Amino acid sequence: MNVLRTLDKALARLEGWLLVAFLGVMVALTSLQVILRGLSIHGRLEWANTLMGTVDWAEPAARLTVLWITFLGASLVTGENKHIRIDLVSFVFPGKPLPFRELLLSLAALIICAFMLKASMGYLSLEMQSGATLFLNMPAWAAQLILPLGFCLLLFRFLLRAIEETLTIRKGGAS
Repeated sequence: MNVLRTLDKALARLEGWLLVAFLGVMVALTSLQVILRGLSIHGRLEWANTLMGTVDWAEPAARLTVLWITFLGASLVTGENKHIRIDLVSFVFPGKPLPFRELLLSLAALIICAFMLKASMGYLSLEMQSGATLFLNMPAWAAQLILPLGFCLLLFRFLLRAIEETLTIRKGGAS
């Protein structure tokens, strides 16, 4: 379990740094577009309009960073057990059987993430076969790697939670 916890902490650090980097890129690209658009429209500067045409890839790149930020952020908060929960099990089993409830919820989320991982791998395979490209001739599959990677990270975090709850149950304690 210590090895998994160490891996979890290392992943959390990496995710944090990637979140900061992607957020910085997204803000920079969006700001550049706003500034160039303002200079072109309000300042009537032709060079700003020309430059805007050369960075036409900035908008789709900014949208793609939102996808990466979403999955990395979801994984990070899931690791801290602060993710959004929508569950009926809490109403069926309120209060006392907390470790059992948490184990059940973690296992359910783990299974869903496993199905989504499989589906996203199939989607990625199709994208690789199609040879589609995005902005700057980037292969579409490379940009969409976050889908299986994100579900894999979430699966790992729910697996870790399920193991922790199982250990808690075995000790006879409460979460």
